Amino acid sequence: MAAREILNSFSDTLLCDERILSVSEKTLLTKILQCSKTRINVPGQGSADAITQIVGELIAERAYAVLGERIARRLLQQAGESSRLADPDPTFIHAGGPPPTPPSPGPDDPNRSGPQPPGPSPPGGVWARTQPTNTRSTTAAEIQPRVRASGEVGLLETPEFLPAECVVLDEFLTSAELNSLMQDTLAREAEFRVSQVVSPGVPGGDVDYEHRRSRVLVELGKYQSLLVDRLRSCLPQVLRRLGHVTFSISRVEAQITASNHGDFFRWHCDNGAEEIASREITFVYFFHREPKNFRGGELRIYDSRWENNQYVPTVNYRVIVPEQNQCVMFVSSLAHEITTVECPSAAFADSRFTVNGWLHR
Repeated sequence: MAAREILNSFSDTLLCDERILSVSEKTLLTKILQCSKTRINVPGQGSADAITQIVGELIAERAYAVLGERIARRLLQQAGESSRLADPDPTFIHAGGPPPTPPSPGPDDPNRSGPQPPGPSPPGGVWARTQPTNTRSTTAAEIQPRVRASGEVGLLETPEFLPAECVVLDEFLTSAELNSLMQDTLAREAEFRVSQVVSPGVPGGDVDYEHRRSRVLVELGKYQSLLVDRLRSCLPQVLRRLGHVTFSISRVEAQITASNHGDFFRWHCDNGAEEIASREITFVYFFHREPKNFRGGELRIYDSRWENNQYVPTVNYRVIVPEQNQCVMFVSSLAHEITTVECPSAAFADSRFTVNGWLHR
């Protein structure tokens, strides 16, 4: 093989490695290079000025698209054809191609293998390169029960698309409450059990190391009432920001999850099975020992599309990096996942800890 062919093959290999260049970055750089060929040699325009203008035009092009969508939504609202539509917050939105770490098959995928012993994190599963749908964003308010003219309670048609909207609450607990929770959690290490997965059509839960790896503590003790009371006090504001109608809480599930080296939770929905269908709002409260001795463990919330009687992730997602004393709340129907945790020490005390759970309607 000639030297030129070797270099070309090596270059192609590097360009296919998303650790070096993501799909969205590659797309943007390619467009800049294409535009620069026709702009760099324009008389009176320097290279830096040309590139600056190209980047500005690309950003403006995307801004026009966002503005056009916003105007279309306002027209629909004024025409009475849609209920309240929440304005999507573009912060942390990934778009323009499949995610850097593709999600694996969901909990009801027939190709998913059974329980395996803990070990190195398995590679991501097959990812369907589905493009975002052209349907408008739909808030959770549109899937709430409504009363028909006859007085019979029915459900609105399931929306094709749910946007990856969430509310992030900083400084959720006081410093004293956080320290007490941390100390109590570390003291109860022996009470943590291997996490289970609830699958559609399967009663109860089962251990599946291909889909989820972590340990959980299901009895919070004195912290149950503390967290539930705090969540209840925040809920009205959270529902307003999500564009979600008010609902009566029938019960609250909560557990402490410890995620250590190699742990993860592949994409899933929190209310996809019949026995958990009443889960309405999911919450995830992050806490850990300081200094922080783990990486990864990001919460990814996906724009979700209705397919085969469940919501599945699209290529767009919102990333929440675990931050001390922070609580995230979102609609339980949204597909989401926890990326692989890297904890070199493998010590329980250095784990990524969360109090996570669900508010039932």
